[in-house]
Amino acid sequence: MNLRALAMALVCALAPAAWGEEQAFTNRATELKDRGAPEAGTVASLPENTAVRVIARGGGWTQVEAGAQKGWVRVFHLRFPATTVASTQSSGGAALSGLTSALGFGRQASQQTTIATTGVRGLSPEDLKNASPDPAALAKVQSYRADKPTAERFAREGKLATVSVDYAEGGNR
Repeated sequence: MNLRALAMALVCALAPAAWGEEQAFTNRATELKDRGAPEAGTVASLPENTAVRVIARGGGWTQVEAGAQKGWVRVFHLRFPATTVASTQSSGGAALSGLTSALGFGRQASQQTTIATTGVRGLSPEDLKNASPDPAALAKVQSYRADKPTAERFAREGKLATVSVDYAEGGNR
């Protein structure tokens, strides 16, 4: 067995344990729910920056353990520490970085960017068939709309800059 195959087997064997122990922090005060649904009962209130251990993921919800309590929080209410080749080098993990790049895992980057995404399940044909209009919800959403001059003033006052983003190649559009 060559070194590369041995290292790959080791990484594959250790990966599930690492995923099961994933650490995260609440990025705002949020509710710990007894199941992954907005109408679920609240188990506890978690303040901002509460450390949690990720147990499972499901749609827009993440099951976590916070101290002795288990429950579900919205995935967007969590932040996950970045673990990349660039960050392992800065924290003394140069040996790991060297091993991963020698084996062809990861690549060196002069600028580190972390992108987090979550999937949102689409509507089923049954959902569409049973849908009914909600004029109050529509009016509420429309109340958040801003006209172009208001949006431009907001951007100017916030010293926001225009950034052009190219489409990613190969993905669904």
